[in-house]
Amino acid sequence: MLTDKTKKKYYDALIEKNPDYEGVFFVGVTTTGVFCRPTCPARKPKYENCEFFENAQQALLASFRPCKRCQPLSHPNNISELVRVLVEAVEANPEKRWKDRDFEELSVDASTARRHFKKRFGMTFVEYARARRMGLAMKQIREGDAVIDAQLSAGYESSSGFRDAFSRIMGAAPTRMGEDSLLKASWIDTQLGPMIAIADEEKLFLLEFVERRGLEREIERLRIKMKSAIIPGLTEPIRSIERELALYFSGELLEFSTPFTVLGTPFQRRVWEELQRIPSGETRSYRDLAIAVGNPTGYRAVAQANGANQLALIIPCHRVINANGELGGYGGGVSRKRWLLELERQNCDGDLFS
Repeated sequence: MLTDKTKKKYYDALIEKNPDYEGVFFVGVTTTGVFCRPTCPARKPKYENCEFFENAQQALLASFRPCKRCQPLSHPNNISELVRVLVEAVEANPEKRWKDRDFEELSVDASTARRHFKKRFGMTFVEYARARRMGLAMKQIREGDAVIDAQLSAGYESSSGFRDAFSRIMGAAPTRMGEDSLLKASWIDTQLGPMIAIADEEKLFLLEFVERRGLEREIERLRIKMKSAIIPGLTEPIRSIERELALYFSGELLEFSTPFTVLGTPFQRRVWEELQRIPSGETRSYRDLAIAVGNPTGYRAVAQANGANQLALIIPCHRVINANGELGGYGGGVSRKRWLLELERQNCDGDLFS
């Protein structure tokens, strides 16, 4: 989590063009839609127009595009020609889904592109292009149904790149969605990064951090299980969880009351029920959880069920750690897990209520 103090420190570094902060943060400028490195030579934005990110992928998923002046995806003083060519190609058509022949047309070896991006930026080129595409689609989601309908008015068989990106995320193009069975999806901004919520008019089905690995597969599984189309929009459970998340992150809420439903095997359901019994501010080990569900040697199965949870925070899988006290994994990222546990500890100690 980036506190207000940290954001102000980053802003001071941005104003000073402090090279010590290279790689520490990136800044998205809401008035221009670009994200930059701390030493960008461009005119500095006002503080209220800045959004700060710990890595480039977060900025991309928030729909910002890389600045052409400071080239935040290239190392300072060492701009890779390969990176430059590929980034420019993505920006020429950010909705494009890359295939092998696209690399061939640029005389670029796909495996080389993958290695360069992975080594330098922690993500492959395809992951970069996908994040850029998802960011654009999610931006449209935030802007509401009418905007998306306008974007896709040409129909499903059109060459609309946005329709392709939307379909990739939601599992069906809006022009093919009927009204009989609908779930609605909405973007929710939180202090710990953007989340996506999916619900019908009565219950919440999914709540995940947008950059969670495998999110698209989760959404696809949900769509198939429910035999439903998923379109952008708001329902009362989404409005409810958005209100509750704001209270949770401000330290004013310990337990969620938004109605939800889970789709899983009987064993997964037992694990998820047990997860909900872990009090806020406390943790359990995978072994503890296995014993609680009546399968003392099944802690690996418990871990898999834990990872299959589709309701982050509501079903608190982040409260499960390794027996040796180490944090273990978390779909939303270990840094988020650490942050959440500390937030809940402070809440329960009363630090944030005083």
